[in-house]
Amino acid sequence: MDRIEAFLAGLSDNAIAALPYLFEHWAHASHQIPPEGDWTTWVILGGRGAGKTRAGAEWIRSEVEGATPLDPGRCRRIALMGETYDQAREVMVLGDSGILACSPPDRRPVWNAQRRRLVWPNGAEAVCLSASDPEALRGPQFDCAWSDELAKWKQAEDAWDMLQFGLRLGDRPRQVVTTTPRNQPLLRRILEDPNTCKTQAPTAANRTYLARGFLERVTARYQGTELGRQELEGELLEGREGALWTHAMIDKARIAAAPTLDRIVVAVDPPVTGEKTSDACGLIVAGIQMSGPPQSWMAYVLDDATITAASPAEWARAAVEAVHHHGADRLVAEVNQGGDLVEAVVRQVDPLVPYRSVRATRGKAARAEPVAALYEQGRVAHVGGFAKLDAQKCQLTTQGIAGSGSPDRVDALVWALTDLVIDPAAAWRAPRVRKL
Repeated sequence: MDRIEAFLAGLSDNAIAALPYLFEHWAHASHQIPPEGDWTTWVILGGRGAGKTRAGAEWIRSEVEGATPLDPGRCRRIALMGETYDQAREVMVLGDSGILACSPPDRRPVWNAQRRRLVWPNGAEAVCLSASDPEALRGPQFDCAWSDELAKWKQAEDAWDMLQFGLRLGDRPRQVVTTTPRNQPLLRRILEDPNTCKTQAPTAANRTYLARGFLERVTARYQGTELGRQELEGELLEGREGALWTHAMIDKARIAAAPTLDRIVVAVDPPVTGEKTSDACGLIVAGIQMSGPPQSWMAYVLDDATITAASPAEWARAAVEAVHHHGADRLVAEVNQGGDLVEAVVRQVDPLVPYRSVRATRGKAARAEPVAALYEQGRVAHVGGFAKLDAQKCQLTTQGIAGSGSPDRVDALVWALTDLVIDPAAAWRAPRVRKL
């Protein structure tokens, strides 16, 4: 504290007044400072309140301002594009982290509401534009652009294309995109462009500037959910063509607690080998409430206890411990790879554990489709969030798993819900033979 006071005491009044506007001193280096290199588009992905808007406004300042208030900067014609004109004005220009709030008094631009423009003392101008009116972008030209919340633009492709045609002034027109990520084709296309660079940050990175208790409250509610990963962690979630599960379907299934259950099972999908480099051992705990006919039964996913085991004995111990911990009625294990050895390993841990072996006769997607249908019907609930399990579910398509790795968690989930719902429902519907 003494060093800080001594430093401040040595500054002039003007230098102290300038300190709040030296963004490079206050910024988060991980995501608010422009990356080095010869990029054309800088995409800032972040959770809610991560500081994306401030970073965009400060970048515009750095492009527009010169050494003195009247000196020219690198850019003189700037596009400020929001989903609507009102959003561009209220967030990018007039907002708490907008351009006016970030600018020092001697360099602060003047807002001309009638022309929808900011005009700087050095003559540079920024015009507010609406991504909902792409045709209005025919004609204007720019040497710099800021696009805010691009992932929620309703006419994203058309608006973005028109903006690119307008970025034709200066020696090196560049642009920044600030957005909370969504699985949107345009955003993915921009990120895949070799002339794009990206920075990313969760909401927690900016906790110092958030209301007290906000982060704890929203984290407690949304941590581990797909919505939380998107809105708090700033993750761009996968969405596959032909996927059996969607993020929306999974989020809709999430609840805080399960009711009293009639049966609970632990399902295990053992790896082919028992080494640290092997696939993980899928280990899922689920239960069911079976009042009424099968179409009214409700299943609950209680735990994802998947582990990477160094030996078969290790995953067997974990499976048996899950049975005892959750008071499960049965341990269900796939035996395609291990055969009778799977049960033998389990029995070495607990000779009396209720056990059922299952063998796959169809492909993963075919086995998973009836289970995915249960989710569509609203007949499966997740007690809490299981981010890794959810990610695997959204990678499983009608053509198989998209990406690398084995869907070990999903396999175990499918076996658990097949044992709890699919097989008993089929037996319940089977015609009974009358005895003569």
